[in-house]
Amino acid sequence: MNKKIEYKSRVIEFELIRRKRKTMGISIQPPDIVKVAAPFRVPEYVILEKVLGKADWIIKKLDELSAKGVTTTKKAFQTGELFLYLGENYALNIILAAKYKRPIIELQEREIYIYTNSDDKDKLRSAMEKWYRGKAMEVISLRVKYFQRYFTKTPIGIVVKEQKKRWASCTGKDKLLFNWRCVMASKEVIDYIVLHELCHMVHKNHSKDYWNLVHSLMPDYKEKQNWLKEKGVLMNI
Repeated sequence: MNKKIEYKSRVIEFELIRRKRKTMGISIQPPDIVKVAAPFRVPEYVILEKVLGKADWIIKKLDELSAKGVTTTKKAFQTGELFLYLGENYALNIILAAKYKRPIIELQEREIYIYTNSDDKDKLRSAMEKWYRGKAMEVISLRVKYFQRYFTKTPIGIVVKEQKKRWASCTGKDKLLFNWRCVMASKEVIDYIVLHELCHMVHKNHSKDYWNLVHSLMPDYKEKQNWLKEKGVLMNI
């Protein structure tokens, strides 16, 4: 259900979603989508008052996304198009030939080559995501092994998966879950993501003790943290 309010000469449009929940929540999704989740029992006028009370924050977030030119537009999969890998842009080079039974992806200097018998974009996108997932597991596993020396606890497993809203997470049983898009970030940022989750094996929250532990192992962690906050999980293929 779409609603809107007026605030300081701005019109804020939002999607109202009724759910079985106890509290209201407001989220901003790129490029300019505002969603409000509310319990079934809450009257609409209360919801509008809540959105109005958060109007400054909503407008600020929308303007930030607009200034950054944030977009979730999917890649066209054309030769010359740029793809991020370990913080650097690589130009795509598509090589079409009937002899390739399935897409093969290789890195060569500053280019990503896809050898394929089809230029179907969905097939290429699927192959590219599979390649990213494999590279993410390879890189992240090595960095977990590197940082393991600082911890007495060991993760029970490492999983690379699709995560809509997170870069990574640590379960209560110390399984580490990573968004496959992590491998698009620089090595330094990946190190922070890995270290962040390893520290959650010691502290399951974001308490002062937790951040002190992170700081002791990576004094400049806030630089990486800011990069992740700016990007969000918005890097699509």
